[in-house]
Amino acid sequence: MIITSSMVIKKRNTLGKGIAFIAMAISLQISPLFGQGSVTSKATNPIIFSDMPDLSMIRVDDTYYMSSTTMHMNPGLPLMKSKDLVNWELFGYGHTTLQDMDELNLDNGKNAYGNGTWASSLRHHNGTFYVSTFAQTTGKTYIHITKDIENGPWEVQEFEPMMHDHTLFFEGDKIYMIWGGGKLNIVELKSDFSGIKPETQRVLLENATLPSTAAGTKGGLPAEGSQLFKVNGKYYLFNISWPPGGMRTVIVHRADKLEGPYEGRVVLQDQGVAQGGLIDMPNGEWYAYLFQDYGAVGRIPFLVPVKWEDGWPVLGINGKVPSELDLPANKGLIPGIVNSDDFSRKEGDAALPLVWQWNHNPVDELWSVTARKGYLRLKTGRIDQSFLQARNTLTQRTIGPTCVGSTAIDISHMKDGDFAGLSLLQKNYGLLGVRMSGNEKHLVMINATTGTPEEVATVAVNQKIVYLKAMCDFTNKEDVATFYYSVDGKAWLPIGTALKMTYTLPHFMGYRFGLFNYATKQAGGYVDFDFFDIHQSEH
Repeated sequence: MIITSSMVIKKRNTLGKGIAFIAMAISLQISPLFGQGSVTSKATNPIIFSDMPDLSMIRVDDTYYMSSTTMHMNPGLPLMKSKDLVNWELFGYGHTTLQDMDELNLDNGKNAYGNGTWASSLRHHNGTFYVSTFAQTTGKTYIHITKDIENGPWEVQEFEPMMHDHTLFFEGDKIYMIWGGGKLNIVELKSDFSGIKPETQRVLLENATLPSTAAGTKGGLPAEGSQLFKVNGKYYLFNISWPPGGMRTVIVHRADKLEGPYEGRVVLQDQGVAQGGLIDMPNGEWYAYLFQDYGAVGRIPFLVPVKWEDGWPVLGINGKVPSELDLPANKGLIPGIVNSDDFSRKEGDAALPLVWQWNHNPVDELWSVTARKGYLRLKTGRIDQSFLQARNTLTQRTIGPTCVGSTAIDISHMKDGDFAGLSLLQKNYGLLGVRMSGNEKHLVMINATTGTPEEVATVAVNQKIVYLKAMCDFTNKEDVATFYYSVDGKAWLPIGTALKMTYTLPHFMGYRFGLFNYATKQAGGYVDFDFFDIHQSEH
């Protein structure tokens, strides 16, 4: 079921609750490629300086809709909308729990890091919206169907097999999927979306990688990430490849008929900006939506202007990705993509705004925003020895080029062995939290830069409330984070060592701020988070 909610956007009373930050205005237009901090009335690339990969986009009248990937996060399959292609707002998710299984529940030492769902396909056909995706974790393909994408209700169909990196495509009264890597397959779906028609499956392209990589070449990554479009009666199949020794590359195959034959060419090879498809504007202009691997912050979306020449889409300005676009200016990612939260809720508010996602499936009875008004309570329910296996870590994206996340925690109800605090989540994570040992509490900074967590700092704690802060610098892929603590929310002290953040393939996700609490000796303790503040910072 698609999850939707009105955004909960509130301001923190800095005098009343102790945080001594003033969020900067997020009107700075920033490009990691072409300079930073320049103010302009036009949009700049990247359009979203945060982890938002595997884009699929449509336009319905004057509104653009987009789906993306969040892998093992819950809820997953984020859905966004925009009026200008630049400024986006989360309005829903494709799913909460894909399935009740050990990998998605972080049970019995199992996890779904780097798995879950990704590379969705968003389509609008005959007044109906379709969001299809797949999950390696469950081995299934999923299709979500509704007449009203923002409000539902939704019908969900799921079936086997899992179709990797597929594109959903409608041709008359027939429904197709194209999927695969290198060798691309096409199959017709049943009219009720309950499965495939096996007798219709065939190879569409034997080697979709050829335009970028000569046959027989070893290494690199084959063409994948299929997205098919029909423009002026012709069919355009977008794929990404990664030639050995080269960079991420956009390939397009064109045909006069769906079944082919297809001819292909490289349409963009610049700074690794690749994977996505086409979107048109009401005024007749065209763009390609793509993304770039940008180190620890994740895979960040770009828009590239498109012109049509001899029936082919020509991407970029003289083959290059522009830093500036003839589109309205970026207004920042707060509050549409990330946002601060004081955990105060009025009647009718969602328990958690859509900017929040749990690391894997949560245990709902162990968290609350109503048990104590104005606080997020995280209660322990089992014994864990590893942060990455602990349940109920609540996360938000980090954003570039720099950002700061901070929180305050009431630690007066912890139990022996509990560990709670602020994290930067990825395989090589950083933690700053309070650990209770016997009757004593200490602030502990754990640095997993090397892949192995190391306890690098310990400070005794005597007060009931502690303030924690993490600062991230993704400028020019610097990818360094530093941690701080305070006893009053005003005077901050550095603690521990710098975390060198690394985008690792086992997790396949940009770093995220996280609020965590887990037990190592006995269950039943809890902590109350007073707020979470996120803002961009001066470099």
